[in-house]
Amino acid sequence: MAEELEQDNPEIQDNSDELYERFSFKTDKGQEPLRIDKFLTNRIERATRNKLQQAINAGLVLVNGKEIRPNYKIKPMDEIIVYSDMSPEETDVVPEPMDLNIVFEDDELMMINKPAGMVVHPGSGNYTGTLLNGVAYYLQQKNPGISEDVLPRFGLVHRIDKNTSGLLVLAKTDIAMRQLAKQFFDHTVKRQYLALVWGDVQKDEGTIIAHVGRHLRFRKLFEAYPEGDHGKEAITHYKVIERFGYVTLVQCILETGRTHQIRVHMKYIGHPLFNDDFYGGDKIVKGTVYTKYKQFVDNCFTICKRQALHAKTLGFVHPTTGEELFFDTELPEDISNVIEKWRRYVNAGGKKPEE
Repeated sequence: MAEELEQDNPEIQDNSDELYERFSFKTDKGQEPLRIDKFLTNRIERATRNKLQQAINAGLVLVNGKEIRPNYKIKPMDEIIVYSDMSPEETDVVPEPMDLNIVFEDDELMMINKPAGMVVHPGSGNYTGTLLNGVAYYLQQKNPGISEDVLPRFGLVHRIDKNTSGLLVLAKTDIAMRQLAKQFFDHTVKRQYLALVWGDVQKDEGTIIAHVGRHLRFRKLFEAYPEGDHGKEAITHYKVIERFGYVTLVQCILETGRTHQIRVHMKYIGHPLFNDDFYGGDKIVKGTVYTKYKQFVDNCFTICKRQALHAKTLGFVHPTTGEELFFDTELPEDISNVIEKWRRYVNAGGKKPEE
């Protein structure tokens, strides 16, 4: 019987924007020879031998720090690391023409600036119009005759919310996929978001540490669990960029990548994202509700119809050249316009929240 060092968590499927998770096992002294795919099938939830063999071929399974072949038989005291694909079940991706804002591309990867309102990958209720539908069409046009086996879920190692805009990296080769997945897991990828949040954030900078997992009653929502009794570890570093009294522009740097992490963490410290309809930011949170102020806020909601969150920067080591890459984007118009509107309102002498 093997000693399992890191226990699988069924919530992994639900609460990570990073589509790869690491599992670690160590066999005991009495371990009998057994094919590694069979060994792992019994220990990783929802794993299949076919998927594990694909992971082995892609170099995502290491034994004693080295890549192995699919027919490898485990031995006593083997240390096994699996970078497991946590993405949704593969769905046929129908290529669709669409405008993609590709900010960088080479033979190994693509960097795309995703607009708000676009789902990243096909899934329940969203089988068309996703980013991957557009990527599939783009690849077909660029590489006539490309195998359709390459198109489903092509190159996806992480994702961002439908109504969050910003940078997303896609791998174009197995090597790039493997290396990028490891960088995301090891938290060496540099990610910076800008968010407009309700209220005047007291500290100029700080760190939020609270597990993030599915809400125990409302499964579409996520919740912060500061005691660590549910969900997965989540760490967000924030820094105030500009204050408007009623709302604050903050920079958020992710140390982990859980689904809705920034949105949940900012709500947890009392500052939900502006116009975040999931977490209470789509109503007046700060400021006395009087007619003119309410009209002003409603006008801001009209300008920015989604949570004011943008994945502004993304930095990582190129998977084959070893070069450090760093990408930066401008704020989209809806967020920049609403920030400017708040700036003018406060500078013009708008009532303070406590008045």
